Amino acid sequence: MNGSSIWKLRLRIWFATVLLFGLLYAIVAAVSYYFGFGGPFMFAFLALVIVIAQYLLGPYMVESMMKVRYVSEAEAPNLHRMVEELAYNAGIPKPKVGVSEIGIPNAFAFGKSKGDGRVCVTRGILNLLDEGELKAVLGHEISHIKHMDMMVMTLLSVVPLICYYIFISTLFSGGRNREGGAALIGVAALAGYILGNLLVLFVSRVREYYADQGSVELGNPPHKLASALYKLVYGSATANKDEIKEVEGVKAFFVNDVSDAGNEISDLRQLDLDMDGVISESELSRLKHSETRVSLAQKIMEIISTHPNMVKRIKRLSELR
Repeated sequence: MNGSSIWKLRLRIWFATVLLFGLLYAIVAAVSYYFGFGGPFMFAFLALVIVIAQYLLGPYMVESMMKVRYVSEAEAPNLHRMVEELAYNAGIPKPKVGVSEIGIPNAFAFGKSKGDGRVCVTRGILNLLDEGELKAVLGHEISHIKHMDMMVMTLLSVVPLICYYIFISTLFSGGRNREGGAALIGVAALAGYILGNLLVLFVSRVREYYADQGSVELGNPPHKLASALYKLVYGSATANKDEIKEVEGVKAFFVNDVSDAGNEISDLRQLDLDMDGVISESELSRLKHSETRVSLAQKIMEIISTHPNMVKRIKRLSELR
């Protein structure tokens, strides 16, 4: 990834980060003022404690929710080989390699730093992709670690959650003399929750484009990643719905939006010209010079999605050839 691309990525992420933590500071300050304690330094301290707790505990929460089991080289030699090669090309320490014991086909990366990176694949993806496609997906995840955006997402995701809990707590606050103040704080927290979620979703979508580009720059052919993304959408659309609900809270870490996969299939059919279930090199090449259609419903859904629209995403991959 060239210097200009990295600069644009960091600028967008830092802009959203400043807004989100400014929002968190304002909400915590309002709550503290309402209860009559603390000053500016106390507000900043409370926000910092919340962020540090999320930073330290986030990886363990992901491991628990995703049923991660780390595997040795003896257990998964091919997986370790691909991760080691990609990490070397990316110039980062080799991440821990894990398998998530869920059926939804996908992969994800998380951790507190480049040295603490963890790359995991689900049991479902191992039965769906060929080796080139799987390596392209792993390159996408390695790029998240290289850009350190998985750490940023771990930190940012706590802000809307705090706003939500503050909003809920005001619904059950007692004391008639404080009802008016509690209502104002509740409305502000609800607005913060909505705005915070939109900003987190924006950052999430931006980082996916750059991780796709990063995978290609690590030596993976664009059509292999495009084909993998195409298969993952279909795999997610047919996955167990109860299992998808269980991972709703961490789906931003996945390669695609598993909740919206069923709605993306109709638009995606235009990319697979011979309908063989794979995006070939020639199909991706033709896509570079052709127009694509995205339904109005999907354009709207993208705004509230953790991932970019898949047609637009694969179209962008065709431009990286």
